[in-house]
Amino acid sequence: MNKNDIDKFIFSIRNAITGIKTAFKSQKNLRIHFMSGILVIIIGILLKVTILEWLILLLTILIVVITEMINTSLEFTVDLFSSEYSKQAKRAKDVSAAGVLITAVFASIIGAIIFLPKIYELILNYK
Repeated sequence: MNKNDIDKFIFSIRNAITGIKTAFKSQKNLRIHFMSGILVIIIGILLKVTILEWLILLLTILIVVITEMINTSLEFTVDLFSSEYSKQAKRAKDVSAAGVLITAVFASIIGAIIFLPKIYELILNYK
């Protein structure tokens, strides 16, 4: 790698960090998904999930956050090209939001599959 390649890489990283900051500042749902992910990590620690369960949980959190960021990107892009109300713009935003919803629902199901048996066992063994 030469200096120019390193400079380009650093520039790309800075742009990505700016994108993360922009998404967090502007998107309440992204902040909610992020906080939910932190809660899942805390619960995972408390319930002592296995390494495989950690991998599944962390990938699931990542997929939800990435899906929300893609949705945010699409919303910004649609707004850029459609300043007035547009039925097509609404459809694009609705479909993108539906993708996030489906991802979040399946993430919740995955969390329940991993956590509920452990919680049930704790309740049964509680004396």
